[in-house]
Amino acid sequence: MSTMTMPFAFRPLDPLEDGELLHRWVTHPKAAYWMMQDARLEDVERAYMEIAADEHHHALLGLGEDGRPAFLMEYYDPAHRELVGLYEPEPGDVGMHFLTPATGTPVHGFTRAVITAVVARLFEDPATRRIVVEPDVHNTAVHALNEAVGFVPVREIEKPEKRALLSFCTRERFERAVAAE
Repeated sequence: MSTMTMPFAFRPLDPLEDGELLHRWVTHPKAAYWMMQDARLEDVERAYMEIAADEHHHALLGLGEDGRPAFLMEYYDPAHRELVGLYEPEPGDVGMHFLTPATGTPVHGFTRAVITAVVARLFEDPATRRIVVEPDVHNTAVHALNEAVGFVPVREIEKPEKRALLSFCTRERFERAVAAE
């Protein structure tokens, strides 16, 4: 099955300008694994202001062909955020999260195109050697997407907020997965 390719651009997220949009996205029932279901607008703005001020954590909006926000991407240094003490980070490791918002008119292949674009964006940096993800063990949909772009599950880990499936993707595995489409 081939994946649709979509041209995406990226821009830094503005916690205040983008706050209402993000609030709609992260509090929607489809975003349950984002764990912000009951967040108020101020909570979302505050959370993303903290990320904006953090040298080890970054948030970007993926923009669709029309230039409008289409998804959220976060990346972080796992030696300093999210996974500290839960695995042995290697030089060049980059942690990643992404969120595609709920829609009334789903586009077949959209989420696969998003994760492909997110991983490609992270590997644009030559210093990135491996991408690390830690989705909830019950989020089987994202496990399948991760595997489709080259992630290999390593083990389950216990985070304060969830039991997670630690998985890694090297540049080589990503390139092979994308070439195999």
